[in-house]
Amino acid sequence: MSGHNKWSKIKHKKGAEDARKSKIFSRLSKLITAESKMANGDVNSPALATAIEAAKKENMPKDTIDRAVKKGTDSDTAAMEAVVYETYGPGGVAIIIEGLTDNKNRTAAEVRHTLSKLGYELAAPGAASWAFTKEGAEWKPNSTAPISEDDGEKLGKLIDAIEELEDVQGVYTNAE
Repeated sequence: MSGHNKWSKIKHKKGAEDARKSKIFSRLSKLITAESKMANGDVNSPALATAIEAAKKENMPKDTIDRAVKKGTDSDTAAMEAVVYETYGPGGVAIIIEGLTDNKNRTAAEVRHTLSKLGYELAAPGAASWAFTKEGAEWKPNSTAPISEDDGEKLGKLIDAIEELEDVQGVYTNAE
């Protein structure tokens, strides 16, 4: 009977790991598809090559990468658009949320709903981006804001909730 418990533990651990990988792979697939569409499938394009390299670092299977590149060159594929949302979090920390979506309205509603559940609101464009400089594919803070330990925990919960959304590609803050 002891084998049953061991298999049960392995099954649950594997299930959790598979769910984590699936979320990462779908996020990277979306990015590769969008970059492939912009580069017309040219894998030597710097942006597409960077996206493929990121997928390889996460051990994404080669056939999955190839499918995502091919999907970006299909004429039937919905146009993926980059979206940027801004907000302020606990302790007045500026937050930039980057996403990739085929439906801006749905993504905006999901982000707005997630923020409102935790007591925050979506800010107007430009409200928080002044605190950052876009360097390549990432947002670097111009200056950092000190926050208390309590605000740090709240910020962690907020970032985790936002990153759970399917269309979100990255969350950047200027917290210390």
